[in-house]
Amino acid sequence: MKYSKATNYALHTMLFLAAAAPDKPVGVQVLAEKQDVSPTYLSKILTKLAKAGMIESASGANGGYRLMRNWEKISFLDIIHAIEGTASLFHCSLNHGSDCPIQQVVLSAEQKMEDHLRSQTIADLAKSMSFQ
Repeated sequence: MKYSKATNYALHTMLFLAAAAPDKPVGVQVLAEKQDVSPTYLSKILTKLAKAGMIESASGANGGYRLMRNWEKISFLDIIHAIEGTASLFHCSLNHGSDCPIQQVVLSAEQKMEDHLRSQTIADLAKSMSFQ
C-alpha cells in the first residue's frame, strides 16, 4: 500500500501549520521551501485541503494559508481522504463482491488502519513538535 506524494506533502503542510502558527497565515512559498517542493504543485494540494474545509487562504501582503477553526479535530484520515479520496484500497477483480474471502480480509485490515489514522490528530502530533 502506498499513498501519493501529494498526501505526504499535505500531511507535512498541515503539521507545519499546526506547529508553527495555527492562526497566522503562512505563504505558499514558505510552505514549499520547507518541503523542497514546487509552489505550483503545493498550491494544487492546498486547494484540495481548502475545499475539504481544513485550511483557508488569506489574501494581502501578510496573506497565505492558515488552519480553519476546530483544526484540532482534523485527523490523519481526514487529510488522506481530502487528497486520495475515500475509495477502498482493494476491489476483488473476480467480481465475488462481499462474499470474496480475500476481500473480507483486506477490507478488515483497511478498516483497522482507518480507525488508527482517524484516532491520530495533527494537533496531538503538533504538541510535540517545534518548527522554526
